[in-house]
Amino acid sequence: MTAAGEQRIAEWVEATLGHRPRDRALFMRALTHSSRGDDDYERLEFLGDRVLGLVMARWLYELFPDEPEGKLSRRFNLLVSGETCAEIARELGAAGQMRLGKQARDDGAADSDNVLGDVLEALIGALFLEEGLEPAAAFIRSAWGERVSRNDKAPKHPKSALQEWAAAHDHRPPHYELVHRSGPHHAPSFEVEVSIKNVGEARAKGLSKQEAETEAAKALLEKLA
Repeated sequence: MTAAGEQRIAEWVEATLGHRPRDRALFMRALTHSSRGDDDYERLEFLGDRVLGLVMARWLYELFPDEPEGKLSRRFNLLVSGETCAEIARELGAAGQMRLGKQARDDGAADSDNVLGDVLEALIGALFLEEGLEPAAAFIRSAWGERVSRNDKAPKHPKSALQEWAAAHDHRPPHYELVHRSGPHHAPSFEVEVSIKNVGEARAKGLSKQEAETEAAKALLEKLA
């Protein structure tokens, strides 16, 4: 990458994470997909995922002192999900900073919940390495903001919500089936169908099986609303 490109990314990181990178290569790696053939974000994503989990668990523990473990877990699982991380990454403009190989970009990786969520966690990991836990926690609290407290009731993941709908209406649990997989190894595409017997079905695509299942559950819930 050119010096101008590195400077652009450094300025974006400073404006977005509130931190001026000392090691620009660290944050460039956090934004680099494996399709580039360079050092990619996967190790940083592994670290950032754990940092996010710790910060979120502590935040929820403090914010909802009267809630039992089950409700806290439901909040936690939704707030650290790939979908939520991807939503925040989009709001921060991470898609425009990601370094993708041509094929991955052509296959839509820049708009994949799976990829965007991983990149956000990688950025958290990079921030943690340079500044430690408290600055990373400050960024997470700022980026997640009112998402953490805006629901009076603990929210449900779409797959959990669909399963509860089926149970409440005396139907069998939803059945998920992988109907198609395509694309290269670094940017696969999955199509999943979810169905509830004698009720209906819906299909959706994603760059991971989990992402496709979640989107299919959302689509069927919308049909049932």
